[in-house]
Amino acid sequence: MSTVSKPDEHEPDWQRNLIVCFFGSFTTLVAMTLMLPFLPLYVQQLGVEGQANIAQWSGIAYGATFLSAGLVAPLWGRMGDRYGRKLMLVRASLGMAVTMALMGCATTIWQLVGLRLIVGLAGGYSSGATIMVAAQAPRSRSAWALGLLASGVMAGNLVGPLIGGFLPPLIGIRMTFLGAGCLIFMAFLATLLLIRETPSRSGARGGGRSSWSVIPDKRLVFAMLGTGALLMIANMSIEPIITLYIRTLTDDPAHVTYIAGLVMSAAALGSILSASSLGRLADRVGHGVVIVGALAVAGLLLVPQAFVTAGWQLIGFRFLMGLSLGGLLPCISALIRHNVPDQSVGAVMGYAISAQYAGQVVGPLIGGFIGGRIGMCSVFVGTGLLLLFGALCNGWIMYRMKQKR
Repeated sequence: MSTVSKPDEHEPDWQRNLIVCFFGSFTTLVAMTLMLPFLPLYVQQLGVEGQANIAQWSGIAYGATFLSAGLVAPLWGRMGDRYGRKLMLVRASLGMAVTMALMGCATTIWQLVGLRLIVGLAGGYSSGATIMVAAQAPRSRSAWALGLLASGVMAGNLVGPLIGGFLPPLIGIRMTFLGAGCLIFMAFLATLLLIRETPSRSGARGGGRSSWSVIPDKRLVFAMLGTGALLMIANMSIEPIITLYIRTLTDDPAHVTYIAGLVMSAAALGSILSASSLGRLADRVGHGVVIVGALAVAGLLLVPQAFVTAGWQLIGFRFLMGLSLGGLLPCISALIRHNVPDQSVGAVMGYAISAQYAGQVVGPLIGGFIGGRIGMCSVFVGTGLLLLFGALCNGWIMYRMKQKR
């Protein structure tokens, strides 16, 4: 597979920076996701009445961050190419810390939605950390390093809602937002004081100009953008229907939300456990091999989820699916990194992150539409077939590239 960067070229302090990025990504994701359990309650406190309106505004408030973050990700990636990637992490962590604390001071739903939009515009720490690690790690260990970073991101997504479930009854919702801001501020201090970036890698190589024109194999890069979006669609498609689906599998209504939480956490836990291992495997056997295999296995595991008869079966399948998909994003990032010039890596990685945000928005919409109009079982079957189609497309592209070499 063609590359445009030197195999041994890497940042001298890349391991130190990886540890800081891991810590920063974990803490910022914990702070960003701990609001999930109590967001509808906070929306109600802000004056929204009626269950339908509360659910609608909760969805708008939560999705606003993904929308704004997806729009500006390429911009921040390009700015990182030009002015330095450490600066982008400092900007993101400080902006997120201030905005998260201000959410606890909101008095209207419009203020909350506005602040959620702002935190998306200002934030993106984990995406910036991905770009930094992809650019700095040596080629022979890039997928492993990105897999380790992805484990921190997914662990934050897993731990955040757990903390958000028990903290508000102890200190209150508004103080929980302030605590989240303080947690992100710790990531800001660690980033500012500990990350090292040499001037030659701070973006003085062209500032990301003509990002697409200098890419030797655009087909591969576009395929990775689509694969990243496809992964997020597969992960998020069950979000709108999971509680309703579990209700059909259990006779005890009191256990529905508990089982739903376990189902949602199972895939994340599987990905946490497998991300670095699959990344290490990809460094040895090839990133394309792992991508095709992960998509195929996950697609095959999705189909039987439509025919389970008990909640524990669904939990098991989601855990196995998480294991198979854990190394996918690190491999996607590594392939993009190895096929994009240094001066444009941030901008192109920004487009990849935007594609993933698009998948996070589109996935629930597709899942909710199909589940409501066709049937909930169709969501699992359809998403599984979509992943198998993605595996075939990626396999064909890898095969053609091998023939070309």
